Amino acid sequence: MREKRQTPFFKKKLEPIEVRTPKKISELLAEMAKTGFQGRKLGEVVEVWEEMLKDDVVIFFGFAGSMSTTGQWKIVNWLIEHRFIDVIVSTGANISEDILEAMGGTYWQGHHMVDDNQLLQYKIDRFYDVFADELEYRQMESLIANFMKKVNPNRKYSSAEFLHLFGKELSQMGIKSIVATAYENKVPVFCPAIVDSGYGIAYLLNRKSDSNFDITIDQMRDFEQLVDIKAKAAPESGVIYIGGGVPKDFIQLTTVGRSLTESRKYERVYPHKYAIQITTDAPHWGGLSGCTFEEAISWGKEAKEGRNVQCYCDATIALPIVVHALAEKVDKRTKVPDLSWLFKGLQ
Repeated sequence: MREKRQTPFFKKKLEPIEVRTPKKISELLAEMAKTGFQGRKLGEVVEVWEEMLKDDVVIFFGFAGSMSTTGQWKIVNWLIEHRFIDVIVSTGANISEDILEAMGGTYWQGHHMVDDNQLLQYKIDRFYDVFADELEYRQMESLIANFMKKVNPNRKYSSAEFLHLFGKELSQMGIKSIVATAYENKVPVFCPAIVDSGYGIAYLLNRKSDSNFDITIDQMRDFEQLVDIKAKAAPESGVIYIGGGVPKDFIQLTTVGRSLTESRKYERVYPHKYAIQITTDAPHWGGLSGCTFEEAISWGKEAKEGRNVQCYCDATIALPIVVHALAEKVDKRTKVPDLSWLFKGLQ
């Protein structure tokens, strides 16, 4: 082979993967980071997340979709317990449907090619190829409804405050769900579209049985608290998005909120220093879920010089692999932001 040409584009050599045993998941991911396409990106996700864990940052975790029904919620619990994440912004589905299993219910492996009308007759709910017992689902909603009755109706709560109290209740009951684990580790969980889930059904059940029942979850307060965390918790911030949707945009807007409230006429921006997204959505549809971090730079949400990586992959494939790799590589995170001030005086 003739001598290699020198060009501005030939900077990093691709290295083929060698099959050998034994090989750790973290070792395989490190090798994948030296290849191409989405395998490379999956390896880079581990690299960027590991860098975050070594830096003085607050790590926001956007958790979209209905991932808990697929067996992912205990992975999130592990991330909370080891403080590989500091703040969660989730869909209502992810932090209610995990409770079903945590309280003793079961999700079943099913099939996406099935007679759904027959499932309806058997009172079975389908999540693509996962089945749930509708009666167990109602038990979960009843549990939430019963807790709501105990909440002070004369106080406005952010979703993080409400879920902190709910997490305390579940923890005391031995129901080790995401919000219970978050309560035990002082990790705030925000749910800016909380009504779009079993929590909304629970509220409605209480209202229909008692017209005097009331509870106020202030979503504007959610945003204020999230911006405060971005401003106060650490010198820099990092974001990890599993999917997109409301959790992603809510976290992204913290940079804009801080810039508009702390500097005149948007003179200074406070972008996230690190950013990871695992998604199956594409940017050319124009939606936020597929929006690239390059586009986000124009808003001041991501830094041009930041460590950003987007991996186009089903999160049920990527998340378990990435977290197991991190568990092998990172023994302990040393710079953990204290967010207990958010819940000071909360009852």
